[in-house]
Amino acid sequence: MSLVPYLRAWRTTPLHDREVIDGLVDRAHEGPSRELAAALAQWPGTYYWSDEPDGRHVVLTRPTHNAREAWGVHAALFIAVLISMTFSGGVLAAALPEDMTAWTSAALLHALTRGLSFSLPLLTILSCHEMGHYVTARRYQLNVSPPFFIPGPPAPYGIGTFGAFIRLRTIVNDRRQLLDVGAAGPIAGFIVAVPVLWIGLAHSHPVVEPGVSGMVVYFTSETWQLGDSIVTLLVRHLSGHASEGGAVALNPLAVAGWFGIFVTMLNLLPMAQLDGGHILYAAFPAWHRRVARLFWIITLGLSWISLTWLFWGVLVLVLSRGRLDHPPVLDAYRPLPRSRRWLVWVSLVLFVLTFIPAPFRR
Repeated sequence: MSLVPYLRAWRTTPLHDREVIDGLVDRAHEGPSRELAAALAQWPGTYYWSDEPDGRHVVLTRPTHNAREAWGVHAALFIAVLISMTFSGGVLAAALPEDMTAWTSAALLHALTRGLSFSLPLLTILSCHEMGHYVTARRYQLNVSPPFFIPGPPAPYGIGTFGAFIRLRTIVNDRRQLLDVGAAGPIAGFIVAVPVLWIGLAHSHPVVEPGVSGMVVYFTSETWQLGDSIVTLLVRHLSGHASEGGAVALNPLAVAGWFGIFVTMLNLLPMAQLDGGHILYAAFPAWHRRVARLFWIITLGLSWISLTWLFWGVLVLVLSRGRLDHPPVLDAYRPLPRSRRWLVWVSLVLFVLTFIPAPFRR
């Protein structure tokens, strides 16, 4: 069924992966009318509404290309990260020695169950974060890759992974799509990370040691002191581990929850093409460049508190190829719907709740 009888004007934009049609709806059918609703039900793609100064628009997307995914690569990376994070969990649980040359088959088998208590919850948090992006992007018919999981060194030199990412292989229609895709990941990951941290803290135990406070992770050669955010302080208080001057030795499950919170915070930094950068550009495109540069300078300044910030600031600059600004969307003039403003506020509150001024102390 043709949509032409229900539109006053329309613009078609062919892209390499999809066709985007911006239609200005005839005033008699803005409701939408029963006839237009029936025509939209037969549309071979997705659509959404946009109320603009000249009237009500319907934005339609029709896919024209299905990318062939290298699922073997994604599966191999996922398994590699699962293995490396399980090794990290074994070290965190003191079931494996820190010296990897001392690992034996018997020790690895013994550490498997205890290591999975770290790797499975953290992998679940990371997966939910990335799938939040992926599912939302696919709902808009955007050409996006499945998650790439990046292996890393095991504890105490790392946690077995450098995180995960998805590749957006096309331009985004407008700021609504950019906001939805950018905010979906941190919100999904945070929803899983908080109960993981809570349950982990419930099974962690307090310690009394001079000069040690807050959340700690003990190794044979060193001790990690993990920084607090508002949400970790609140969860520690609710779990009974927030006594003044006291410390709590985290079990692997609690460490996984803390890193889930930490990853959420890092991704919400409003610069470059981090999730926070997407959200900032979607809400205030004219402010993005100045705010991104300001936050990058603040990130370098925070390296006086923790060198983690210096590493992250340099990494963001390298990954963004020296550019902290944001690429444009297809239709820069389409306003952000009022119905999406709550996502901006939720993202801002989430960033404030998860912000950790000093992530690591050794």
